[in-house]
Amino acid sequence: MDVRFSAASRARFFKSKRTAAKDLLNSHFERVIDESKKAIMKATLKPIKPQRITDQVFEQLRELIYRGQLKPQEQLLPERELAEALSVSRTTVRGAINKLVALGLLEQKQGQGTFVRSMEKGGNNPLAVALEAENISLTDLLEVRLGLETNAASLAARRATEADIGILRKTLTEMEDQAALGPPSYETDTAFHMAITYATKNPAQIFLMRHFYDYLTVGIKENLARLYEDPANIQSVLQEHRNIFNAIAKHDPESAFAAMKLHIRNVVIFFRDNPA
Repeated sequence: MDVRFSAASRARFFKSKRTAAKDLLNSHFERVIDESKKAIMKATLKPIKPQRITDQVFEQLRELIYRGQLKPQEQLLPERELAEALSVSRTTVRGAINKLVALGLLEQKQGQGTFVRSMEKGGNNPLAVALEAENISLTDLLEVRLGLETNAASLAARRATEADIGILRKTLTEMEDQAALGPPSYETDTAFHMAITYATKNPAQIFLMRHFYDYLTVGIKENLARLYEDPANIQSVLQEHRNIFNAIAKHDPESAFAAMKLHIRNVVIFFRDNPA
């Protein structure tokens, strides 16, 4: 009896030792893996740098320009009033404005103030520099615009916030008010399309479209004037803009894509059939 009990005890003892050794080994491997993961994560993470106040002011003003809320040739508030509105120093505002001037988004006129740069003045548009030596027609540009704008409308329908939709609605209302008196301005039309682009939340899309519109301005502005000579065309274009807006407001990417595609194609067809 004692011998059998001793044998059983020894078996349990050795089993417990094997289990303890296995647990110790597993614990070691888990610790090694955990430390390896931590090392990888630490190598990937970058220290968070607080954003400078000047950069925040710069981004707010740039957003207003990109959204089309500040239109070409529109004058900014005086430096002092901007500083008060933003609760920052005039030095901070000046730094933000200087960055926007350097980017070609603003221009300063001696004795008059700071204005949103007119698209017709060209400036340091990188797209213009790249395409300067090429023999590019307005139709070529509009074909590119078709791809950019349909993608923007689809993305905007997915990502637009209530604030984005509110700005689009406001711009569309402005177009409708202008259409009641005559042709909508090119600047308001551009503001509508840039508001869509900004709603994509894609900085590359915003950058490309802003410079694309800068480059396109002179040629398309003259052709739009011819398009709007017929009052029926004004109403057609306005309805196309309403269809685009409604699709984005409903967060319907497919309908937004289709509505924008129809709109740009109609413009392409008109310019193709009615050369300057």
